[in-house]
Amino acid sequence: MQNVNILIAGVGGQGTLLASRILGAYASLSGFDCKLSEVHGMAQRGGGVVTHVIFGDRVYSPVIEDGKCDFLLAFEELEAARWAYSVKPDGKIIMNNQRIMPLPVITGAAEYPADIAERLKSSVGRLYTLDALTLARAAGSEKAVNTVMLGKLARVAGFDFSRLKSALELSVPQRFLQVNLSAIESGYGAGK
Repeated sequence: MQNVNILIAGVGGQGTLLASRILGAYASLSGFDCKLSEVHGMAQRGGGVVTHVIFGDRVYSPVIEDGKCDFLLAFEELEAARWAYSVKPDGKIIMNNQRIMPLPVITGAAEYPADIAERLKSSVGRLYTLDALTLARAAGSEKAVNTVMLGKLARVAGFDFSRLKSALELSVPQRFLQVNLSAIESGYGAGK
């Protein structure tokens, strides 16, 4: 199998690292070689967090080359715009329509771009948007945005959904399992 390159981009506290671990478990359960690379940045202060997930028959590097990303899983709109250059021409961006204001916007030094989705539509193979925050809240916790997004990724990428749920069960503490199972189901069903 040709390698699958997934870049997960969000801000601190959105669960990008857990999402990458769930995908790593999915790759392992599927019998694939997998490499993960995490870049934390200012994660604990609401700064950007990016993780690279690569899996396939043989993976040599934990980092996705610019322009080689198959799927950009963006947990926030500005992070989608920031990392769109990494997506290959026929790649796909799955974007949560949530906006988390960075410090320059909060202080009035900059404005949050109003037309991110429109700009992305013209620059990538395919853009999928969803309101993952609302779906996560409906599942029981706004912290489940990450698993909502994984459900949508499974639908778009054609992943084995039951295997992805098994990977989630291996990766999430029991006390949070039901909320995350509900969230991944809602993401998988969003916008069929």
